[in-house]
Amino acid sequence: MKIVIGSDHAAFDAKTKLITFLENRKISIVDVGTSSEQRCDYPIFAAAVCQKVLEEKILGIVLCGSGIGVSMVANRFSGIRAALCRSVEDARLSRQHNNANVLCMGGRSSSQEDINSMAMEWLASFFEGGRHSGRLALFDSLGVSPEDLKS
Repeated sequence: MKIVIGSDHAAFDAKTKLITFLENRKISIVDVGTSSEQRCDYPIFAAAVCQKVLEEKILGIVLCGSGIGVSMVANRFSGIRAALCRSVEDARLSRQHNNANVLCMGGRSSSQEDINSMAMEWLASFFEGGRHSGRLALFDSLGVSPEDLKS
């Protein structure tokens, strides 16, 4: 499995530890930054994760201090279904019911143990379809595409 991960400075440490955790479980990681704890702007890295998810049809994880900012940015992209998760159950349900393709978490608002557990549960869960499929059709009709951002 290959996924893309990004974060801002506030979640750099959490992202780095999560990458090690996932790589130890044979998950291939594309890290789109940031590469230090130097102050930076989370929209840049949330957008980079979303663009990679859309281009490569892979799952993405993005973190900032609270997870709120990156989730707001991610959900501006057509084709992205980003879920801000605070628990393992949130992570599981975001895949099963919403077919989330981007997991958003807070590096300052969640423990590293919770971040790792949420990521593993999210990656192990699958969309159930059924009654949830019609809602996804509505998701796909909303938002902006990466092409809209190039102009």
